[in-house]
Amino acid sequence: MPATSSPARPPADPGPIRPLQLSQLVIGGVPLAHPVLLAPIAGHTDLPFRRLCRELGGVGLACTDLINCRSILMGREKALELAATDQHDRPLCMQVYGSANDPLPEAAAWAAGRGAVIVDINMGCPVDKVCKKNGGSLLLCDPPSTVSLASRVVAAVEGRVPVTAKLRLGWNRDAIVAPDLARRLVDAGIAAITIHGRTTGQRFKGIADLDGIARVREAVPEVPVIGNGDVVDAASALRMVRHCGVDGVMIARQSLRTPWVFAAVSDVLSGRPPREEPNAAHKLRVVGRHLDLIVETLGERAAVKRLSQRISWYGTSLGHVKPVKERIRLARDASEIRDVLALAIELLDAAPHLLRVPPGFFREPGVDATRPADEAVRRPA
Repeated sequence: MPATSSPARPPADPGPIRPLQLSQLVIGGVPLAHPVLLAPIAGHTDLPFRRLCRELGGVGLACTDLINCRSILMGREKALELAATDQHDRPLCMQVYGSANDPLPEAAAWAAGRGAVIVDINMGCPVDKVCKKNGGSLLLCDPPSTVSLASRVVAAVEGRVPVTAKLRLGWNRDAIVAPDLARRLVDAGIAAITIHGRTTGQRFKGIADLDGIARVREAVPEVPVIGNGDVVDAASALRMVRHCGVDGVMIARQSLRTPWVFAAVSDVLSGRPPREEPNAAHKLRVVGRHLDLIVETLGERAAVKRLSQRISWYGTSLGHVKPVKERIRLARDASEIRDVLALAIELLDAAPHLLRVPPGFFREPGVDATRPADEAVRRPA
């Protein structure tokens, strides 16, 4: 019978931040400059976003979006886009998913030959479209078959790169398998374990179970264990490391809101004081750089579409900048987005006491978005 886990306790107030210097994180012989990793996030961790996070600093390893093993071997355009990389995207982990009956070993070998320095097996995604294909978290439900699959993946890469696994605590609270499964995976040749402190049934609700993560750490003392779940800033990263004894942390959804978070977390896990939060103007410059990277990598049409979808994530960290968000969401081309950002940045640079772009700074859709409201002019029909 798999052990059950007690309900997660709310995190205690961490008090003042006291930096903690971790040893260098090395995964299967691959040394990482920082003990902070960018998670594979479905629909988000494309090449432009990975490059953006790296440029902002503190990323020890970035992972691709989830790659379907059959799609990548068939050369489907979407899968190839997810796996796309360049010389600025190093070191890179490619995450593949599939079931015991899928060509996952072959996909891992493909990744090992195309820029990945680490290949990760997805054993934790709770999304239906992944689990319905018997991949992701569903692998937690059949540990013997999953361990056999991992062994075949390790054999397929022939020692060229280390193979890691990312898993959750279990399918639900009555089926906590992660400590025992992690032990068996490491015995099968898995070089590191990333553990998300929730069950599949929880998806992203509730509080990550730090005690559950700690039990996985205890089960496999000889390999790195990366903690994942509710790491949103330097304080929460320190809390996870101190409570669980993990060798590093992985950041997922918070990176979509604050891609500069890696630098702050890396600082405190390397013994340095945390840096200050970027001001509003700097954050808008980050949005502009993200736009440029998407244009460079995927073209202007994709850039306008993707940024219009993702600006809402940035908005949660930008404060009350609804006028800017709305203008970006409704922009017709990249130059319009750049104009909106430039004007907002100019305002914030000139008046640094402002924490936001004031209401009414931009007019309603259909007016010139590059001028303040009192100067705006209607565009010709």
